Formats: sequence, C-alpha cells, structure tokens
Amino acid sequence: MLRVAVLVSGGGTNLQAIIDAIDVGKITNTELEVVISNNKNAYALERAKKAGIDAVCVSPKDFENRELFNEALIAKIDEYKVDLIVLAGCLVVLPETLIKKYEGKIINIHPSLIPAFCGTGFYGLKVHEAALERGVKVTGATCHFVDAGTDTGPIIYQKVVEVLPGDTPSVLQQRVMEQAEWVILPQAIDDIANGRLN
Repeated sequence: MLRVAVLVSGGGTNLQAIIDAIDVGKITNTELEVVISNNKNAYALERAKKAGIDAVCVSPKDFENRELFNEALIAKIDEYKVDLIVLAGCLVVLPETLIKKYEGKIINIHPSLIPAFCGTGFYGLKVHEAALERGVKVTGATCHFVDAGTDTGPIIYQKVVEVLPGDTPSVLQQRVMEQAEWVILPQAIDDIANGRLN
C-alpha cells in the first residue's frame, strides 16, 4: 500500500481529483495519510476532513524563521511515514533537505507543457495568462518528479489541451484541470502505487 502525503495551498481541486479517483478505483493500492497546507484557510483542508484524511496546517507565519518552518514541515511529513509526496497546488518552495530526503518520491502537477511557461513566477492563472498573451494554440499539463530546480525534474506525463477562441485565463485554467491535470496526476499515482513507474 502506497502511503501518500498531499501538499496544498488553496482550494484543493487536484486533491479532490485524487480522492475521487481512489473512490472509483482509478487509483488502487494507495492510502492518503495526510493533507498538509501552508495556509490555514485553504479549502483543501476541508476537503481532506470530509474524506476522513488527516488535515494539518504548517504555516511559515507560525515560525520565527524559514529554517524552523522547514524543520517542522519535514518532521510532520516524517511522522506519517509516507512513500510519496504529491504537490497538488502547493505554493511553498520546498527545502532542499526535504527534496534530498525524499529524492524520487515527490511529484508535482504543473499547468503547462513543460518547458513552456514554467519556473519561478509561473503558477496558477499566471501560466494561462502567459499562454494567451503569447497566442499559443495548445497548452496542457505536466506531471513530473521534483528535483532541486523549479519545474525541472524528470517528466512523467504530459497531456495536451487545445486553446479555444475567446478563452479567458480562468476558462482555460478550468479546461486544463478537467482535461489534463485531473487525468495525469491520478494516473501517475496509480502507476507508482502499482510498480509501473519508479
């Protein structure tokens, strides 16, 4: 059984996609142990509670400095003895010590076809705004392993989504989530849980 921690910062739509995929058997051999947010007001924590998953806030605002926050975050993850950390809309820069400790065991979902529109400053609606500004015909999402860089780890899956005339950043964001993110993130977790990906 793959023991998973999900790190979130906001609404938790990708978290919900994971919960739903487990419920219908699209993700097997997997247990969501904990959902951790850096934001105590993140709706993702409510989603976790409704699903019977431990919901924890570890906020940088509660610590004197970043080092103490990093230590607390790592300690909280360690407490659950997880096999995989899933970043599902997590806007915290992970400490290098965490990335090294869980090397090859952290995955992220990014709302573009990496290497397009990725790296520092590209997250959420900003990605879709940039895609529309540059007039791209297709966009999509990428699921990748996390390394010390920003959106630079090995790619697991990518899924293309068409950009349509009249798209706004929010309309495009919704389509990318529905057609790509909510498909490839559960697929990657299931493949890791069942030994098809390592």
